[in-house]
Amino acid sequence: MCGIVGTLNLTQQHPIDPARLRRMLGAIRHRGPDQFGIYTFQDQRHGVGLGSARLSIIDLGGGQQPIGNEDGTLWIVFNGEIFNYVELRPLLERQGHRFATDTDTEVILHLYETYGPECVHHLNGQFAFAIWDERARRLFMARDRLGIRPVYYTRQAGALFFASEIKALLADPRVQAELDPVTLGQIFTCWSPLSPRTAFQGIQTLPPGHHLTVDAEGHLTLARYWQPSFPDAGSETPLTPQEAAHQLRELLVDATRIRLRADVPVGAYLSGGLDSSAITALIQHYTPRRLETFSIGFTDQAYDETPFQQAMARHLGTVHHHITCSHEEIGQVFPDVIWHVETPILRTSPAPLFLLSRLVHDHDFKVVLTGEGADEFLAGYNIFKEAKIRRFWAREPDSPWRPLLLQRIYPYIESLRQNRGAYLTQFFGRHLTEVQRPDYSHLIRWENTRRSHRFFAPALQHPAGANGQAPLDGVTLPPGFDRWSPLAQAQYLEITIFLGEYLLSSQGDRVAMAHSVEGRFPFLDYRVVEFCNSLPPRLKLRGLNEKYLLKRAVQDLLPAEIWQRAKRPYRAPIHRSFFPEGRPLEWVAELLSPARLAEAGCFNPDAVTHLTRKLARLGHLGETDDMALAGILSTQLVHHQFIAHFRPPAPLADQDDVKVVARGAWAVTSLKHTA
Repeated sequence: MCGIVGTLNLTQQHPIDPARLRRMLGAIRHRGPDQFGIYTFQDQRHGVGLGSARLSIIDLGGGQQPIGNEDGTLWIVFNGEIFNYVELRPLLERQGHRFATDTDTEVILHLYETYGPECVHHLNGQFAFAIWDERARRLFMARDRLGIRPVYYTRQAGALFFASEIKALLADPRVQAELDPVTLGQIFTCWSPLSPRTAFQGIQTLPPGHHLTVDAEGHLTLARYWQPSFPDAGSETPLTPQEAAHQLRELLVDATRIRLRADVPVGAYLSGGLDSSAITALIQHYTPRRLETFSIGFTDQAYDETPFQQAMARHLGTVHHHITCSHEEIGQVFPDVIWHVETPILRTSPAPLFLLSRLVHDHDFKVVLTGEGADEFLAGYNIFKEAKIRRFWAREPDSPWRPLLLQRIYPYIESLRQNRGAYLTQFFGRHLTEVQRPDYSHLIRWENTRRSHRFFAPALQHPAGANGQAPLDGVTLPPGFDRWSPLAQAQYLEITIFLGEYLLSSQGDRVAMAHSVEGRFPFLDYRVVEFCNSLPPRLKLRGLNEKYLLKRAVQDLLPAEIWQRAKRPYRAPIHRSFFPEGRPLEWVAELLSPARLAEAGCFNPDAVTHLTRKLARLGHLGETDDMALAGILSTQLVHHQFIAHFRPPAPLADQDDVKVVARGAWAVTSLKHTA
């Protein structure tokens, strides 16, 4: 795993400055502290610079980037892993390609040499890479199917800039940042930005399953090469539960096996839930290695799953490492989390995972396998159950009994647990009979979260381009969406809106790579994904029994107390973390002060003051206000860290291990350190 950066100048005789590339790489050295590399090409009309910060996992001694092809006309920088590179390499060698390294990076390069942009269809992995074609004077960039690895880009000051993280873009003084009010509205509704938007105006993410080509004239061509797809309702793959469970097990075994490929030790996260337990059990059952596992608990028992984690570790006999975090620890580390996730977020859940990746790093591990993806593709989330109950209720909208089913799926939300009939009817009954709406499954979530817009400053209440928009106005639905099953429609929205731009980013790549740790996700193997998407809903959500097929596929490997336990979503405390013992942390009090709120200009100081007084008066906040508090504080931090007081980390130093490749008639070779 690595971090990548680059600059393509789009104006004539606009030279590449290697010192700026060093500044960009210095901003993301946490992603790849082992080795660095810079490639520059400069002629009379074109200038390009590529940079890599490498976390050495495969071919430790020979894989330093950038890497070129046989004749030096193609050069690549790569962030990620290609898990099927072992199978691809001999195929390429038979076609005449010669390899100078044992890396998966070079496999991508030779695939591109043969297939061009179609090379991405051959890759099973998690990736973001950039290839410069010297002959065609063309830059090609691609991101994996589900968006596991990030890459951002912007066109400013006569150049195209790209990087694994936004802070690396901002390290070049030509790139300016300003918060995007439309994106804030999206986050405070859908819980995440709608790709390709980011928190910053003019800075975009390359969407999952897309590639981008920039030609010699500076024209950008963005193309989708993959997206989640489902069959028409009723035409799903006709498998029996036994057949489907067998096929799922075989796919997961292979997806797990190839994700253990590394020249360094590989560990696993163990949350105590079904998904991570299934992956660790597959590792132990099908490989000879002694596994080390990592988990995090909470001093707050409402969120703690330590007993289940310990039970699973004992069952498998793993070497288990565990930390417990308090409310105050979550609050204290939250500014560091926002520095790495680079976006407002409505929850504190990334903070414990930030602490967990630090634990992994402290035990000298660079790679962990985790269970992300099972909930999205095998229907584990409560939002899928909620939509199913509401559709059932909509058939008899006056029924006093049907809405009571909703109490069964949200026992952890106090306001819902303590209220019955009338409250549930009012809360979940909005738009009840509008079952033909494409966003029916997410309407309650999005409308509830959108109430937090009342905290926005007047200028942001209806930002330009978002007046009166429904959330889906920013989403292009695929052809045939209306013919999919209701569960498939709900899964598509969750996958395309929430998975790539929040879960795999803020709770995945960013908090793990903050400590130079790479996460790998067997459930996100595209073969597993496409198989799960082909199945009928009854094999995923059977009644209100979530992930029915997964339980059937792995229950012989797990204790009954693990696979039979009810789904418990991963969550972390919010207001108690920012106001431990009822008093705000010092940084919280500062950023919520009227002066600092007015300086950032995003929120109404009076409305925010009312929220904090409500917390002081009641001692707690409801779910919506809790998420609004996290969103307000994280937005304030984004403004403080990246706009008002941005200070890029130090550039690469002279003693850093830097590979230098300078080509072209006007090649620049000086790489002296400049602040």
